[in-house]
Amino acid sequence: MSTLKPSAKEGKKFVNPVPTQTSTGSFGNIMKGLLTGKQERVPKIPLGPFITDHEVYQQHPDNGLRITWMGHSSLLIEIDGKKLLTDPVWGARASFVNFAGPKRFFPAPLALSKLPKLDAIILSHDHYDHLDKSTIKQMANLDTPFYCSLGVGSHLRKWGIAKHRINEMDWTDTVTIDDNLEITAAPARHFSGRGITGRNETLWSSFVIKGPKHNIFFGADSGYFDGFRDIGDAYGPFDLTMLEIGAANENWAHIHMGPQKATLAHIALKGKLMMPIHWGTFNLAFHGWREPIDELLEHAFDKNITLFAPKPGVPTEVRPDGYNSWWWDKSRG
Repeated sequence: MSTLKPSAKEGKKFVNPVPTQTSTGSFGNIMKGLLTGKQERVPKIPLGPFITDHEVYQQHPDNGLRITWMGHSSLLIEIDGKKLLTDPVWGARASFVNFAGPKRFFPAPLALSKLPKLDAIILSHDHYDHLDKSTIKQMANLDTPFYCSLGVGSHLRKWGIAKHRINEMDWTDTVTIDDNLEITAAPARHFSGRGITGRNETLWSSFVIKGPKHNIFFGADSGYFDGFRDIGDAYGPFDLTMLEIGAANENWAHIHMGPQKATLAHIALKGKLMMPIHWGTFNLAFHGWREPIDELLEHAFDKNITLFAPKPGVPTEVRPDGYNSWWWDKSRG
């Protein structure tokens, strides 16, 4: 049975396309791992600074597709003449307070005031590492439309975003920008909520972004499920898949993939190039901060997957032969 259909609810709460547990481990074991691990979860050598040359955006990329990775899941995507921003988090912490919680390993490479004029801002779900209040409030005076999962618009309205700029989307909904770029919300296997209450009362999504020349997939947060094959069959093949590899752990394997399952998702999606995201920016799990990319290199080699791994902040054209900057390797002590 296909998982590619609109979302469903149980009462007020959205449910995943397949049965899913947010965590399979006990609180005690999770706390033990948090307190006793010896991994280098935060870089011993400070990363960066990474600086984006904003003047690059005055010229369109030669081949029509260029990505600037601002860290984690924040991507400035230039595709077929349009500029999109995904899950913008410019704040110093992925947290409900500005004095505690996971802190960025490096500042955002480009000031919000230096962003080029955007055609769309895509928001996958409402977790703090994907939806940052301070960042959104600074966008209140723009005219760029937001495309977000169902229910996420309620946060935006509270933070000063005009109602007419907010477009909430259910799974399989498609919007068209200027008659030549389609954005489709697709299923993901995750959860939502920004506190003790309200869990799963807003939706989480992945997104298909299709222009006249290029077709790409923004995976945001998701555990592995057969829905990737359904998405690939319906919307693929993809010139580029952007898939999460960090914050993985056996205790929450249903909601985060990790490197090995991310490569399986890439194959199921019929991807040509794979870009690792959701790593190297915040300490959100028990693994060392480089561990996701090191493991990904092994799995990609075994499966003959071509990677696209640019340096943070560097606008990089996406070409068929891929690209690997090895930026993280230069920071080993």
